[in-house]
Amino acid sequence: MLGSYDVIAFVATQDSARARAFYEGTLGLHFVLDTPFALVFEANGTMLRVAKVQEITIAPYTVLGWIVPDIVSTATQLGAAGVVFERYGGLEQDDLGVWTSPDGAHVAWFKDPDGNTLSLTEFPATE
Repeated sequence: MLGSYDVIAFVATQDSARARAFYEGTLGLHFVLDTPFALVFEANGTMLRVAKVQEITIAPYTVLGWIVPDIVSTATQLGAAGVVFERYGGLEQDDLGVWTSPDGAHVAWFKDPDGNTLSLTEFPATE
């Protein structure tokens, strides 16, 4: 039923100025609007609403991620911009923090200023 409609992505912040600097300045998302309830960004055709909240509850899992064509290049660029990639015990991650999943996807995780877990994924090429 909803398969033909656009998706809106949501993430929360307690500090909208810091969140705007991160999502716009560090990650390079296009800033659209600052409302009393959310910062609105355009992310390659998807609306991202960074909801302004009084108290944030951090999910223990990834809440937002990007599919990238070259995870090494993207992670390197983000690292140069100050992004720190997460390390997880039990996962073999390379020097950049990239893990190779059993199906061959490469994944790296990082946090936004509020502690939300975000990710990069490079899927294996299909033939």
